[in-house]
Amino acid sequence: MLFNCCRHNRRLADAIRFLSADAIEKSKSGHPGMPLGMADVATVLFTKFIKINPEDAGWFDRDRFVLSAGHGSMLLYSLLYLLGYKDITIDDIKNFRQLGSKTAGHPEYGHLAGIDMTTGPLGQGISSAVGMALAERILNARFGDKLCNHYTYVINGDGCLMEGISEEAISLAGHLRLNKLIVFWDNNDITIDGHVSAANSTDQIKRFQACGWNTISIDGHNPCQIECAIKKAQKSKKPTLIACKTKIGFGAPTKCGTSKCHGSPLGAEEVAAMRKNLKWDYAPFEIPEDVLAAWRKAGERSRPLYENWKKEAKAAGKSFTDIIQNKLPKNWDKELNKLKQDAIAQKTKVATRKASEMCLEKIVSHVPEIIGGSADLAASNLTFVKGMKTVTKDDYRGNNIMYGIREHAMAALMNGMALHGGIIPYGGTFFVFSDYMRPAMRLSALMKLRVIYVLTHDSIGVGEDGPTHQPVEHLASYRAMPGILTFRPCDVVETAEAWQLAVESEHEPSILALSRQNLPLLRTSASENLSARGAYVIAGDSKKRRLTILASGSEVSLAVEAMEKLKEKGISAAVVSMPCWELFEKQPAKYREEVLGMAPRIAVEAASSFGWHKYVGDKGRIIALDGFGASGPADKLYQHFGITVAAVMKAAGELLKNK
Repeated sequence: MLFNCCRHNRRLADAIRFLSADAIEKSKSGHPGMPLGMADVATVLFTKFIKINPEDAGWFDRDRFVLSAGHGSMLLYSLLYLLGYKDITIDDIKNFRQLGSKTAGHPEYGHLAGIDMTTGPLGQGISSAVGMALAERILNARFGDKLCNHYTYVINGDGCLMEGISEEAISLAGHLRLNKLIVFWDNNDITIDGHVSAANSTDQIKRFQACGWNTISIDGHNPCQIECAIKKAQKSKKPTLIACKTKIGFGAPTKCGTSKCHGSPLGAEEVAAMRKNLKWDYAPFEIPEDVLAAWRKAGERSRPLYENWKKEAKAAGKSFTDIIQNKLPKNWDKELNKLKQDAIAQKTKVATRKASEMCLEKIVSHVPEIIGGSADLAASNLTFVKGMKTVTKDDYRGNNIMYGIREHAMAALMNGMALHGGIIPYGGTFFVFSDYMRPAMRLSALMKLRVIYVLTHDSIGVGEDGPTHQPVEHLASYRAMPGILTFRPCDVVETAEAWQLAVESEHEPSILALSRQNLPLLRTSASENLSARGAYVIAGDSKKRRLTILASGSEVSLAVEAMEKLKEKGISAAVVSMPCWELFEKQPAKYREEVLGMAPRIAVEAASSFGWHKYVGDKGRIIALDGFGASGPADKLYQHFGITVAAVMKAAGELLKNK
C-alpha cells in the first residue's frame, strides 16, 4: 500500500517535472533544477494539505503560497494548470517566457490567478510571506477561526536564505511566534556558480532555531516524510522550517545534482534521457488522463471548506466583507477634512511629520484596516498615535507593529500584508533609510499595492545629523520609479490631502516625504484636494505673472517669501506647489500648461536638481543641491548651500534681464 502511495505521488510529481522541463526547453530559457527537485514536496503539499479553490482564486481564507525561489517559476505554473485554474491553459505553458505571456520568467502577481506573490529578487518572497502570516494572525484575532484561519507556505532556496533581508524577516517571525508560517527549504547544496559550500557555511538549522523557529529535516523526495513533517509543522507553536534534502534537477541523468541544471534548459537530449530514466512515455506537454484527473480532484479537495466559509462570511455581514473587499468605511475622512479647515483657521505651523501624526489621529480610529509601524523610529516618525495598540506574540489584536531596526523586512512585510488583503499597511523611517527598503518598494510599485511609506527628515533640514542622514538624490530616484506616488507636502493641508490620496490609492503605493522643521500654513482653502492634481498655483498672480517659481515641501514657503519680495519690486510672480509629480503628469495637457504658464521659471528644492529641467526648460533656473549635505543647524545649511530667498531673487533678476 505504501509502495503504491509513493508510486502515485511520483507520477503526479513527474507531471510537474515534465511540464516544467518541456516548457523551459521550448522557450530555450529558464531554471529547471528547482521545479524538478521540489516537485515531490509541492505534490504532497498541494494534493493533501493546501486549502485553495481554483474556481475562486481570491478566496480570502485560502492558504497562501509563496514561491520565494521565483526563478523556478515553472513549478508554480505547472501546479496551477494541473490543479485546474481556469486562467491558465496548456498553451500558456507552451508560451512560457514569451512576450505578452501570462507565464513570465518569474511568476508576477496580478498576471495570473492563483499567484499570491511576485518573487524576483531573492529573499523578498520569504520576507513578504512573514507579512502574510502576520496579517492572518491579526485578522484571525479580530474575526475568529471561522472567517480567517489559514497557513502561509513558502518554498525557498539557499539564495533566499543568504540574502540579508531573510535574517530580519525570520527573526521577526520567530519573535512574533507566527506559527502558521511553514517554510520549505530546498536544501540541494547548489547555486548558479556551483556548490553552496564555496560561498557559505552557515548552519541554517541552528540559525532558524536561534531565531525562535521549529525545525524539521527530511528527505525531500520521500512523500511519507514530507507528509509527516507538514502535519508536525501545523501543530507547532512556532513558525517552522522544513529542511528538504533534495537533488537539484531530479531525474535528469547527467545534470542532476549539478549547477548545469540551475539556470539553463536541460537540452533536448537530456530531456529525452530523463523521460527514459523516469519511465515517462508521453509526448511533450502531454499529461496522462489518470494523472490529470488526480490533480483536478486535488483542486476540488477544499470545496466543502470554501462553501462553509461563504456562509460564515455572509453571516458576518458588511463589517467583514467590506474589509476583505478593500472598501473604505463611509465618511472615513470626515475628521481629516475638519482638520484641514481647523488648520487654515488657526494658521497651524508644524513640521509635516507632525502634521502627518495629526492626520493619523483622525484616520486610525475610523479605518480599521490601517496597520502602522516604524523601524524603531516611531518617536521621530510620529507614526504611533493615541489609541493605537502594539501587536505582540501573546496578543495580535493591535494596529501597530514594532519592527525593530529592520527596514528591509518592514517594507517586505508591508507588501505581504497588502497582498494578503484586509490590511492597509504604513511604515515609517527616515527618508534616507528608504535605501534599505528600495527593492521591496519597487516590488510594491510593480505589484500595484496600497502600501504607505512615511519617510521623515526629508532634506538637509535634518540639520546636525549630517550628510549620512540627509537625503539628496532620493526624491529624484523615486520620481523616476514607475508606479509609485511620491508626495512632498508643504503644510498641514497638503499633508492631509496626501494621506487621503494614499489611503484611497488602492492600486499604487505612496511615499510621504515629510519635514523635520516647522513649516507655515500656506493654503487658504481646502474645498478641493489640490494635491490630487499633483501641482497647482498656491500663491501669486497666475494670469499676469512675469515669473513662475516651482517648489515642493519646505521650499514652497521659501518660494512664497521670494514672491512677496519680488512683488515689492513691482515684479508679479506665481508660486506653483508641486507635491506629487506623478499625479501632475497624469493631468490633461491644458491644465499643466495653465499651471506652469509661459513666463520664465525657477525651481527650488533642497535636494538634487535632477528631473527639474523638464519643468523649467533650458533657459530656466534650478536652485538645488548637487552634492551631499553637511552637519549644522538647518537654517545655516540652507544659507551655506544657497537655497535662499536671495538666491531666488538673483535668479529672477537674471532671467528677466535676459528675456
